[in-house]
Amino acid sequence: MNEPWRDWILSELDRFERTGLRRLLRRCENTGAWVTRGARRLLNLASNDYLGLANHPRVITAAQEALRRYGAGATASRHVCGHLPIHADLEQRLSELKRTEAAVVYSSGYATNVGLLTSLCGPGDLVVVDRLAHASLLDGVRLSGATWHRFHHNEPDHVARLLRRSARRRCIVTESVFSMDGDLAPLEELLRLAREYGAALVVDEAHATGVYGPGGAGRSCELSADGVLLIPMGTLSKALASQGGFVAGPGWLRDWLVQTSRSLIYSTGLHPAAAGAALGAIEILREEPGRGARLRERARQFRRRLQSAGLPVEDSDSPIVPLVVGDSTRACRLAAALEHEGLLVVAIRPPSVPPQTARLRVSLSLNLSDEEITHAADTIIRVWMRNE
Repeated sequence: MNEPWRDWILSELDRFERTGLRRLLRRCENTGAWVTRGARRLLNLASNDYLGLANHPRVITAAQEALRRYGAGATASRHVCGHLPIHADLEQRLSELKRTEAAVVYSSGYATNVGLLTSLCGPGDLVVVDRLAHASLLDGVRLSGATWHRFHHNEPDHVARLLRRSARRRCIVTESVFSMDGDLAPLEELLRLAREYGAALVVDEAHATGVYGPGGAGRSCELSADGVLLIPMGTLSKALASQGGFVAGPGWLRDWLVQTSRSLIYSTGLHPAAAGAALGAIEILREEPGRGARLRERARQFRRRLQSAGLPVEDSDSPIVPLVVGDSTRACRLAAALEHEGLLVVAIRPPSVPPQTARLRVSLSLNLSDEEITHAADTIIRVWMRNE
C-alpha cells in the first residue's frame, strides 16, 4: 500500500542527488569561530552569530538564570499560562531597541512572518513582495488569501506599477538585508511608495537587527515613517544569539496580533532560556553599540581582498558575502574543497536561491579575528582559482 509513496519519494531523492540538490544534516560539534566535523576542525564561515554573542559568558549566564527561575519550558501557549514575566521583559526591551511603542515575541522567525502576514492581510488586499524575499514571507503572503505579486528584486518602479491595481488595502513586503545576497533594500524609496499609495511596509530585519542602525536597532529605525504603517520584524536567532522572532510597532498592532495571529495563539511560548539569552545579548548591545559597525568594516576588507583577486563579489558592507557559482554540483564541489582546506563554507542551492544561481555563502562574525578573516579570504581565493 505504501509503494506508490515510497517509489515517488525515492525517485525524487535520486533526482536531488543527480542534480546536486540533495541536502544532508551534518553534525557540527561546538559553535563559535571553530567547529568540528568528524575529525576535522573547521573555521566557521557559515554562522549567523554576527556579533559573536552565542558563546558570550553573560549571554549564557542570562539563559541559565532564566532556566533556573522559569524551568525548561513555557509549558503552554502564552494565551493559556505560558506568558511569563521574562516574555514581557523581552518585549519591552525589543520595543526600546526598535524605538517602537510595543513588540510581540514568537517562537521562531518563520512563525513570526507567517503569523504577521496572515493577520495583517486577507482577501481583497494587495500584497507586493520582493522576488528574493525569504520563504517565510512568501508562505505568509500565500496563506493570507490576499492577491499578491512578486516585484523585481529591489526595483521600486515595478513596485509602483503593481500598487496601482485596485485593492481594499495594500502592503509592501521586503527584507532589509537579503539573506542570500547580502544586498540592501531601497527602504527610503519603498517608504515613499507606501506613503503615496497608502500601503503598509513590512520589513524583515532578521539580518539587520544588531548589525545596522543606531545601537544595532536595524535599518528601519533610520526611516521617518510619519503617516505610514511601518512594521519591522526580526529574529532573536542571529545577532541576538538566541532563538525566536518578534514584530515591533504600535500598541494597537501588537494587540491585534495577540487576538488573531495563529502561530502565536497555537504555539507554546518561547523557551524561557531563549528569552533570557536574548535579553543578555540586548544588554551587551546596549553597552557596546559599535559591534555592528566593526563587523561591517571587517566585511568590507574581506570583500576588497576577494575583489582584488578577481573573484565575483559585489560591493556591500553586509557580513553576508556570496560567490555565485551557478551550477549546484560545482558549488558543492567547491564547498567540499574548502572544507578540505579547513573552512566551513556552505553551498546554497535552489530552492533557497533562484535556479542556476547556486553559490558559496560566506557569513562573517565577530567571532573571527582579523588574522582568521585574512586567512579565510586567501584560502577561498586559492581554492577558487584552482577550480576555475
